[in-house]
Amino acid sequence: MGKEVYPKAMGTYTLEELNASNIVAANSLTLKRGQEQFLAPPSYSISESYVNPTTAWPRVIKDGDTVVGFVRGNFDPDNVQPELRSCLWRIHVAADYQGKGVGKFAVAALVDEAKARGAKSLTVLWERGVDSPEEFFHRVGFSDVGTTQYGETIGEIKF
Repeated sequence: MGKEVYPKAMGTYTLEELNASNIVAANSLTLKRGQEQFLAPPSYSISESYVNPTTAWPRVIKDGDTVVGFVRGNFDPDNVQPELRSCLWRIHVAADYQGKGVGKFAVAALVDEAKARGAKSLTVLWERGVDSPEEFFHRVGFSDVGTTQYGETIGEIKF
């Protein structure tokens, strides 16, 4: 399991597959108050990865040896729901690292992976509300393109 390296402003963040040696750190990420209601723990993603190993793309984001975030993409080009064919499934950034480019780095890495798989866009779903990730998703380039039958906002980045 190699590391995927992308530049950051000061040094380098790296991506590493979610695995037994980093899952505890990923599950221990401390979020800002109020964000927990919008997120499921990264360990859910590793179990989902075993159920759907060909579609899941779970990665931890590291700053040196420190796990500072988690991102999971999902790639299922034959899914009947277009918003689930190439999507950002989960993203967590440690509270102390929010605002330092970790989330932007994670989304850029996922966009690169989506392009490499032949996708033409990347989607994400979120719930609106106080402390929701909506502002972040708009800042990193997602545009609102609809809502799900459950009222979640569908955002999309086209490339």
